[in-house]
Amino acid sequence: MKCPHCGAPDSQVKDSRPAEDGAVIRRRRVCGACGQRFTTFERIQLRELNVVKRSGRRVPFDRDKLHRSIAVALRKRPVEPERIETLVSDIVRQLESTGEPDVPAETLGLLVMEGLKSLDDVAYVRFASVYRNFREAKDFEQLLGEISSSGSGGR
Repeated sequence: MKCPHCGAPDSQVKDSRPAEDGAVIRRRRVCGACGQRFTTFERIQLRELNVVKRSGRRVPFDRDKLHRSIAVALRKRPVEPERIETLVSDIVRQLESTGEPDVPAETLGLLVMEGLKSLDDVAYVRFASVYRNFREAKDFEQLLGEISSSGSGGR
């Protein structure tokens, strides 16, 4: 594993332990060149996934991008980081369980919206406003009406 501090190509594992209910291996490493310590996470990847954009372009699925998008929607909201990681893992598991290597961007967006709705209504509205490309206040009013009528309790 390449050191993130000095770029040296090798590091030594000092400690390994399961994380996220055994779905991830957390490894503490130390660089042999600069002595800095860092942590890596090893996850099971069942298959390579591609996201098919609305334009038809295929791009490799990026778990970190998914995590960042969800974290942006949840910025300054009272949601623990562990719940964000759990949501990301759940979405990835759902995508992998379809058995399909190509995932439409629309499907991914809907899964994120569904997950955010159960976590936090404000984050749900934030994400939906970008995902659905809201242009006017009435777009927000319609979405808020949907939340009110569905009785979502994600606060």
